[in-house]
Amino acid sequence: MSGFRDSLDLDQVGHDLLAHALTVCGREEFSGELRVAGVPGGTLHLRGGLVVGAESPGAPGPEALLLRSGRVTGEEWAALVRESGGARWPAAGLIARGHAGAAQLKVVCVMALHDAVFAILAGRVHGCERVAETEPFATVAVGEIPRRLLQDATRRLDALAALPHPVRPDRERPTPAPRTDPAGLGELQRELHTRADGRSTARDLAFRTGRGVYTVTVEMARMLDAGLLECADETPPIPVRPITDGIRQRDPTPPAAQSDEPGDLPRRKPGGFFRLRNGAPK
Repeated sequence: MSGFRDSLDLDQVGHDLLAHALTVCGREEFSGELRVAGVPGGTLHLRGGLVVGAESPGAPGPEALLLRSGRVTGEEWAALVRESGGARWPAAGLIARGHAGAAQLKVVCVMALHDAVFAILAGRVHGCERVAETEPFATVAVGEIPRRLLQDATRRLDALAALPHPVRPDRERPTPAPRTDPAGLGELQRELHTRADGRSTARDLAFRTGRGVYTVTVEMARMLDAGLLECADETPPIPVRPITDGIRQRDPTPPAAQSDEPGDLPRRKPGGFFRLRNGAPK
């Protein structure tokens, strides 16, 4: 597994592009979409400079988390959408029909938002484009400050890289280790052990289990270290359709260093991996 740590050589230029774009959005109190071209890429929704939602093909959204976890069935979801007049996120109906409480939905939405930004940053960022004419798709009532959101994603990448066998969300595709008794595993470990088939990445397993891609990626890394899963040293990345339509591609020269004004997002330090200061991943 010598190639695992090398696979987490993170995209410095992409990080700086996203940090610069979010800094500008925050300063200008931008409302609309920040479309991030890349693999997997995604879209951040902002209102008044705060991030109120995020989507990426690299991480399950709130709907996928609810459906895959069994809190609500596909038929029930379709009925809620119809009753709400086609709303993308029928939160009021979910609460009224007892599928989830308001506090529970808030937790799910915040988790999905942070997970999407993590997935975007863990991949490759090719460019960013703002679209102001659109109404932001808000899943959280109180938006996240861009600086804090990016810092959280960076901290998660630090934590993942610090593990003995770090993996990428879209690359390694493990198989169960022989002579492992699933009965002795925890709930998430048992799910991953059962579903690991040599073709599924952490991203795939996150969608199938209704769990965050960061949570699944970290647990997969721990199971590889414990000998519960096995993975070849070199695994070609699974194709994820990049988001590129209508988005200006990045210049190979990274943006100029930002000033130390309070609103600026910090640039990442150059070098290999981020290092975790305070212990294990959270």
